[in-house]
Amino acid sequence: MRGVAGVDGWDCWDGEAVRAVVRVCEGATPAEAFDTASADAWLAFDAGVRCMDDRPWLSHAPAGAPRRPGRSAPTLLDRLRGRRGSPLASPVPPPPPAVALCHPDGRVREAALEAVRSAPELRPLLVVRCADWATPVRERARTLLAELPGDALFPLAELVLRLARRERGGFARALLEAALREGPAAGVLALTARQDRATYRLAYRIAVERGLLTPMELAATAATSGDVTLQDLCADAAVAVRAEGGGPAPDPAVLDRLLTARSPRVRSAGVTALRRAGRCRDAEPYLADRSALVRACARYVLRQGGDDPLPRYRAWCAEAAGRPAAAAGLGECGDRAVDAARLWDLLEHPSPAVRLHAVTGLRALDAVVRERLTPLLDDPSPAVVRAATRALLPDAAGIPEPLLRERTAPDRPRAVRVAAERLLRAAGRHRWPGPERP
Repeated sequence: MRGVAGVDGWDCWDGEAVRAVVRVCEGATPAEAFDTASADAWLAFDAGVRCMDDRPWLSHAPAGAPRRPGRSAPTLLDRLRGRRGSPLASPVPPPPPAVALCHPDGRVREAALEAVRSAPELRPLLVVRCADWATPVRERARTLLAELPGDALFPLAELVLRLARRERGGFARALLEAALREGPAAGVLALTARQDRATYRLAYRIAVERGLLTPMELAATAATSGDVTLQDLCADAAVAVRAEGGGPAPDPAVLDRLLTARSPRVRSAGVTALRRAGRCRDAEPYLADRSALVRACARYVLRQGGDDPLPRYRAWCAEAAGRPAAAAGLGECGDRAVDAARLWDLLEHPSPAVRLHAVTGLRALDAVVRERLTPLLDDPSPAVVRAATRALLPDAAGIPEPLLRERTAPDRPRAVRVAAERLLRAAGRHRWPGPERP
């Protein structure tokens, strides 16, 4: 089921939700009508029942109900409202518990809450009712939810966290967090494997607080996860744990795992931890890392160990092909009067990576000269063109307009056309498309 705008953000016109409601009213269980493992499906079902007032044409006679002349059979709308239909109609059974728990009438919802005691499969709707707008319904639902064992909330974690975004949704989240802190470790670790981002983030945070993961497991998670929040959490926790034997330094194997991570944030955490491990000199290779964050951390660690990174940068720039990012590092800590000329020379280097980092270094040194950098707009490397554009943006008004207009021609490479358009916009010369003239 998909959710769009509607009741509490869910689409009242969602055909899948309507079909699920109809099937449950006809006698199907929620598991037979929709995906009960999905938090979105439960929320859509809840909204679908409450929106049935807007669908009077969805009338449906109970399966097998005889139609008698002169008597009107109860419609689906009547059943949802608990009505009997016309005075001549047969007695109408009450709506199924799943539908009653979502009923538009708060009194019906409150009365249906007792059914959850004997129907664990309806616990997701109990969680939904804990955020109900009607105070009697909400309070009764919270009382029943608090009576459940803590680990019974683990399968409901995604729904609980989704509802926690609502104004009254904090109660179930507080119960879940308490259960995770006090419950079995296996249940917490199982939630770290969930696909829902809010669920696995909370599970990892509790696992770190409880010390349920080893430093190597934390380092591996930080190195392989694509979630930056999880990267920071696990990398910081991994280096905070002391090595075996109670020493103040992190385990060397843990640091090596962080230092080889793809993410710059994780590598920077590993580089910074080298100082506490007494391995300041091991930060030297990261002076020329492709990430500015990692380079800055490496310079800090080396300086804490009594070394000056500047001479290394100057020496590496003499043979920049082996360490292209050394040019950027030189600009980040060099002297404009001494090192700017060296970086300008690197703009002629045959390696695109070296030219790219040389432009970055000139920007860091605040040594950009518009006339000397403008020719790089025609560089064969799109990355160099983009770097030159970023460097020229503050002074775009000084670039001759015909030069930029010429580079917007269709026969120019895409990177060159985009660069020229960006610079024209920055200079206030961009021509917005207007209505065609006859």
